[in-house]
Amino acid sequence: MNSRMAASSSRVMLGPLVAAIDQGTSSTRFLVFNAKTAELLSHHQVEINQSFPKEGWVEEDPKEILQSVYECMERTCEKLTQLNIDISNIKAIGVTNQRETTLVWDKETGEPLYNAIVWLDLRTQSTVERLINKTPGRNKNHLKHKTGLPISTYFSAVKLRWLMDNVDEVAEAVLTHRAMFGTVDSWLIWCLTGVLGKSGGVHCTDVTNASRTMLFNIHTLDWDPELCNYFDIPMEILPKVRSSSEIYGLMKSGSLSGIPISGCLGDQSAALVGQMCFQEGQAKNTYGTGCFLLRNTGAKPVMSDHGLLTTVAYKLGRDKPACYALEGSVAIAGAVVRWLKDNLGIIQTSTELEKLAASVGTSYGCYFVPAFSGLYAPYWEPSARGIICGLTQFTNKSHLAFAALEAVCFQTREILDAMNQDSGIPLTQLQVDGGMTSNRLLMQLQADILCIPVVKPSMPETTALGAAMAAGAAEGVSVWSLRPEDLSEVTSEKFEPQINPEESEFRYARWKKAVQRAMNWETTEPISNGNGETSIFSSVPLGFYILGSMLMLIGAKYIAGHK
Repeated sequence: MNSRMAASSSRVMLGPLVAAIDQGTSSTRFLVFNAKTAELLSHHQVEINQSFPKEGWVEEDPKEILQSVYECMERTCEKLTQLNIDISNIKAIGVTNQRETTLVWDKETGEPLYNAIVWLDLRTQSTVERLINKTPGRNKNHLKHKTGLPISTYFSAVKLRWLMDNVDEVAEAVLTHRAMFGTVDSWLIWCLTGVLGKSGGVHCTDVTNASRTMLFNIHTLDWDPELCNYFDIPMEILPKVRSSSEIYGLMKSGSLSGIPISGCLGDQSAALVGQMCFQEGQAKNTYGTGCFLLRNTGAKPVMSDHGLLTTVAYKLGRDKPACYALEGSVAIAGAVVRWLKDNLGIIQTSTELEKLAASVGTSYGCYFVPAFSGLYAPYWEPSARGIICGLTQFTNKSHLAFAALEAVCFQTREILDAMNQDSGIPLTQLQVDGGMTSNRLLMQLQADILCIPVVKPSMPETTALGAAMAAGAAEGVSVWSLRPEDLSEVTSEKFEPQINPEESEFRYARWKKAVQRAMNWETTEPISNGNGETSIFSSVPLGFYILGSMLMLIGAKYIAGHK
């Protein structure tokens, strides 16, 4: 008895704590924050395996994703106990997640019916081309007035359509009314609030994740029957759309059983909240697997004329108004580091990239357009593919490493330019966050290429912080105040531009030239010859083969005639 009293008296008294599940493309994390000071107390991270069954396909195992969440939760609770922090002080849990990634599972068995198709996946390119060809004037923005999005491989509706068309188990489950669709947030909340997912699981999503499906009307803030009809998707399989900050259900198992899950935001919206961008005109750029620049546009959705997306930024309470954002999305940022490590083997760890690039301090005229999944904003060109150009005999792996970092910065410059044109008010500095911001060379390069200061918070976990803020502020929890006067001051570091604008513009112009070289590389639809007929020469390899064969025959005949 005495030892227990001694143990409890030595516990650190911190007041209410709030946790966040941060389920990203490459890893899962569980983080615990002090609700009064926003201080990060402890966390645990587990990497997620990606599989690439075919070229352009990217999948993840839904069960591995769920298991990684449980593992991160339990490990973090153990770490808190070792720090003498009472886990019963955790009052709420928020969820933030990789968006658009698409799952279908059986509501009776709780079993996933296929792997999760990741947002980067390109298998739906032919579906997208077919849909665009059906629209008046072959317009990829045909649904934009309702969705804020172009018809693209990026969003969930086309992935769900592929699953229904190509996976027998999914098609059968839809017919027998057993199928449930969800993005990663829906899968996690359904599993965590049910008994192994089978009973009592809550099937819901929030407005930010729903706004990335192409099935959601960003004006009515609900699933749109016309959009569902367009993609031929039954509305009964969709989760219920809720606000980003309310109690969805309670944890049903593990050390945190009984604690409410009360915050849910797609990762980029969560970072906007975590960066405290609550005022119209405030913006942040997150450097993760991809790169995402969001600018708060207030209570009205603003449509872009320059290739940006219109998305729901957050809705922090059932009765609170929705806030919107303009978004520039880049598919490949941190993923290029993983590619250099896993595919080319030129680095063993991510931190090596900075050293390698810093050793030369220039790309020496080498430009790298990492269009592995086509190009996202502002081009929306799924037929583009990766290209490295400007190579000479002098080029080595250090120059390539530098070019890879520059590529992230140039892509950010493109979406920042588009955003400045759409809003008419140029950003005077850029707030940044995400895993890649620990690379100081990248941050300096970014300031140089944008010609404006880059501001990085000293606590980089702003995505998880945003989810924790939404959870802690929810009605019925109310341990985190979002009033401007109560928000804690954020300490940050500023990177000022160090090169002259002329040099920056020259390098940017060369980058643009490289982007043009990457365009129209891969098309799946045969090219018509203008009479509605398909030419055999629409396939370049086949065209070369036939031309080559003809020339060889003519040559052979010519040689034979001169013997």
